[in-house]
Amino acid sequence: MERTKWYKDKVFYQIWPRSFKDGDGDGMGDLHGVYEKLDYIQSLGCDGIWFSPLYPSPGADCGYDIADYMDIAPEFGGMEAFKKVLDGAHQRGMKIIMDLVVNHTSDEHEWFQKSRQRIDPYTDYYIWRPAKKNGKLPNNWDSLFEGKAWTYDEVRGEYYMHLFAIKQPDLNMDNPLVREEVKKILKFWLDLGVDGFREDVITFISKTEGLPDDHIMPASKGLNLYNHGPHIHEYLTEFRKDVLDHYDCVTLAEAPMVNPKTALTYIQEGPDQEIDMMIQFQTQCADSFLSDYYPMKFSLKKLKKAFTNWQKKLDGRGWNMLYMENHDHPRIISRYGSEKFWKESGKMLAVSYLFQKGTPFVYQGQEIGMLNWRPESPDMYEDVQTKWEYANHATRKSDKKRLQRLWRCSRDSARTLVQWDDSPNAGFTTSDTPWFYVNQNYKDINVAQQEEDPDSILNFYRKAIALRRKLSCVRDGNYIEHFKGSKKLYCYSRQNGFQRILVVCSFSDKPVRFKEPRDFPVDTARLELCNYENPNPKKLQPYETRVYLWR
Repeated sequence: MERTKWYKDKVFYQIWPRSFKDGDGDGMGDLHGVYEKLDYIQSLGCDGIWFSPLYPSPGADCGYDIADYMDIAPEFGGMEAFKKVLDGAHQRGMKIIMDLVVNHTSDEHEWFQKSRQRIDPYTDYYIWRPAKKNGKLPNNWDSLFEGKAWTYDEVRGEYYMHLFAIKQPDLNMDNPLVREEVKKILKFWLDLGVDGFREDVITFISKTEGLPDDHIMPASKGLNLYNHGPHIHEYLTEFRKDVLDHYDCVTLAEAPMVNPKTALTYIQEGPDQEIDMMIQFQTQCADSFLSDYYPMKFSLKKLKKAFTNWQKKLDGRGWNMLYMENHDHPRIISRYGSEKFWKESGKMLAVSYLFQKGTPFVYQGQEIGMLNWRPESPDMYEDVQTKWEYANHATRKSDKKRLQRLWRCSRDSARTLVQWDDSPNAGFTTSDTPWFYVNQNYKDINVAQQEEDPDSILNFYRKAIALRRKLSCVRDGNYIEHFKGSKKLYCYSRQNGFQRILVVCSFSDKPVRFKEPRDFPVDTARLELCNYENPNPKKLQPYETRVYLWR
């Protein structure tokens, strides 16, 4: 079957199911709630949905610890509810992609339970090692979530590797039987009608042979020995040739610590292409060093450099995945924008990425400007990474300082309940006890209120996405950054043989003088989009954004 490039014309909406909408009143978001909101998602201009994991899971990492890859969890409505959503989406011309999490499983997965008992053929499905002769761990690698990357199993009498939570043992992808299991998973969902996969930390699946100690990395030891490992391209090519090439589907790879040059070894278009798009983290590091838990002052120049680097180096060679928010990072207005200029900066941040070349993704609640959550107690957090960070880092600082760090860094800020209206629990559920908390600002920030306000962030997203779809230069035009040295303005143009646009974004909380770039006289252009009424051609208001069009 020919694999078309339909994903290049889509705008995706990411759903983190637990917190999106509860349709059956039990307090947990589910597929019944998603079905209710398909028309809402479509009204945004989104015609694709990426689901974070829906599979049966003990919930140690909120669904990213999978116990059964070929079913839908009962709390989400089971397989019948999923098929209803899948059919409803397809009837509306929308695509559905699933989360594929095959670097690790849950320790409650049948494979792991049999592996720890050395029951064939599962004995070597995971990465097991005895202790070293001196009684030390098999190597010095760190887990990214909970301490070291090894935990002793009393039943097996050996250590198993887990690059993430203790309850997320890593699969042994060097075992051909494990790769056959992955192919069965892919084929199962594609035969059901799913349109593709977002592949979780897929660049981690091949570890350096011999699992040597890491003497280079000061922290996150081992990362350079399992990220982009020795057989990664071989295994991804195997999955593509044996399964994916037989379906008109899309693959989207999550790849921490990746740059454009490395990304192109996976996504360069041509006969050897392994993946269609890549989720990079560089545009998420404008206010941090490598991880959200190493915060720094926001740097517009750092953000612009990342944006431009990916736009220029992938141009004509690979396709960008564009995003500002997802389930793994705190809310973007609270990071790159301004809660004081909430509406203005929320709209500006939308424009900053929606007119770049690539396929945009909008994360649930982003379209109404949801903000970071600031709970009163660290005990209110659910996320395994957040709990570990609180218990093990900055312990000499005051409780107040430690809690403020979570306010700034925790990914639970992206996982509070979606704010549908100003009724109890923000209209997320009819239950008195939802599974998680709602941000206290839900009476001021919610979908119902913004539906009625023509000037809302929600309606601005609709306008911006609709404009993006109208402009052929956004799909296939070139990209040029202007005012590279500015610490306040992000400005870029897109141009093809038919039209050109100039995108202007102020990242300042004060007015900024503006003079258009040479060859872009704004008095001859049409102002298609702006977040202020009666804009001054010579001056930008705080967090002002504009899109000019020449034909």
